[in-house]
Amino acid sequence: MNRWQQCAVVATLMLGLAGGSAAGPIVDRVVRSVNGHVVLQSDWEQEIAFEALMDGRDPDSFTTAERTAALDRLIDQELLREQVRPAPQAPSEEVASRVAEVRKLQRDCSTDEGWHATLRRYGLTQSALEKRMSDEIQLMRLVEDRLRPSIQIDQKAVETYYHDQLLPELRKAGGSASVKPLTDVYAKIKVLLAEKKMNELLSGWLASLRSGGNIRTPESSAGEGNR
Repeated sequence: MNRWQQCAVVATLMLGLAGGSAAGPIVDRVVRSVNGHVVLQSDWEQEIAFEALMDGRDPDSFTTAERTAALDRLIDQELLREQVRPAPQAPSEEVASRVAEVRKLQRDCSTDEGWHATLRRYGLTQSALEKRMSDEIQLMRLVEDRLRPSIQIDQKAVETYYHDQLLPELRKAGGSASVKPLTDVYAKIKVLLAEKKMNELLSGWLASLRSGGNIRTPESSAGEGNR
């Protein structure tokens, strides 16, 4: 499990860069315009195809709410992507490593034949998956470079979390025998609090980008054009 998967906000953000859909041919149409960049129906279906691959689900099983959340992630990704254009390509070895991580999550993919059969089942390709991983690495670096330096977790914050949250949870789960001293869990708590702060900062940054952006539906764009 990589760093993005450990952070709820960041994890969901990074899921929308796959290529293809298992649902068959798509008649494309614009579903959103983000600062002049269009998000197509096929982009939306591609997002769902990748999520389905990662979760071992049928793309058709996604609820309306899940589909809407996928579209929101595409919008957020485009807003962030604007912050790194133009961006250098991610190192090929790093991309290959991330693709290998995805492959390990799949069943019956120990052989290349099985792996490519799985990709075809979801309407995906190796090159599209590599492109998705490269884009993910770029956005991850952007967020890290922008937000990580401002995160400072002091000793008091760690101690407060330990006494007010972790200890009560441990005692409730397994009694005093499961309680570990602060020195044993200090580093893990510090990482946890840093990731929580990262999520908060990212949410705030995305909210700011959305409020300052020009995000339109086809209907709203057509309405303005007819005025």
